[in-house]
Amino acid sequence: MTTGPGAHLPRLAITSGDPAGVGPELVARLAASPIAADLVAISDTGLLQRAARRCSLGLNIEPDDGHPRHLRAAGSLRVLEVPLRTTEVPGQLDPRNAFHVLNTLAQAADGCMDGRFDAVVTAPVQKSVINDAGEHFTGHTELFARRAGCAVVMMLASDDLRVALATTHLPLREVPAAITRDSLTRTLRIVHAELIAKFGISTPRIAVLGLNPHAGEGGYLGREEIDTITPALDTLRAGGMRLIGPLPADTAFVPAMRARYDAVLAMYHDEALPVLKAEAFDRTVNITLGLPFIRTSVDHGTALDLAGSGRADPSSMFAAAELALRLASRRAAG
Repeated sequence: MTTGPGAHLPRLAITSGDPAGVGPELVARLAASPIAADLVAISDTGLLQRAARRCSLGLNIEPDDGHPRHLRAAGSLRVLEVPLRTTEVPGQLDPRNAFHVLNTLAQAADGCMDGRFDAVVTAPVQKSVINDAGEHFTGHTELFARRAGCAVVMMLASDDLRVALATTHLPLREVPAAITRDSLTRTLRIVHAELIAKFGISTPRIAVLGLNPHAGEGGYLGREEIDTITPALDTLRAGGMRLIGPLPADTAFVPAMRARYDAVLAMYHDEALPVLKAEAFDRTVNITLGLPFIRTSVDHGTALDLAGSGRADPSSMFAAAELALRLASRRAAG
């Protein structure tokens, strides 16, 4: 990606998610929009053509030649072909297409790492059907981390709230053992660095939630705050990081508190995400921090009940693409 007069458009790789879900329709609707990016769908051309017809969209779909372009008309979409194993039936999961899904993600990650794409935006996948096909899969975040060989952090962001997670897709009973001083230190360093690099916040303020009710109530409701979380925060504060907490999760999101920080670190998935989704479900974007490339995603599932209807709301896909575009432009500008 270049900047200045005559600069080419940022190249966004867009994966279409599970073929049986709403992902292909979301990609079609994004392609029909006037977003100022060179959109390259990593998918099956026939799948996208069928999705476009279901949405009553006339798209100009052509193979990706790898060359950057300076202009893009609404309705134009390039495709890096990853064939389906079998034709999709909207709403009906098929393990035979699990390897198609995994291949699209591998191609997207590799294309970003070798410079062919400026960012990747992912549509929703169905974890269960990939595991049914015999492939251990816990999510995009973990797959991209393995592909890039680095530690990552999941962050969910809306217009005015950013929430990162100390643990991601774990059963609740496994969360306490997964939270250690080292893991918290590593996670907070990634969040801090990415708030500076990706979001342009020069001195980030990060709120850290406790694990237990009322942040442990001085040890009466659990000692993780005393034995693990606070020592990790003290170490990082000594290095100059601006950290607030550990805070009780039940009051951390009231407006008066939120004005004090730029991001929140929650200890587990459902500690903070219900607040975010209740407030801004259609505007929430999933961002993977720590990768050597930009990755954003919709923050909802495959919506199998809507697949094939042409009625899926594309708002989260638009928000994910727009954020990827802003982050890519900021990175290119230095």
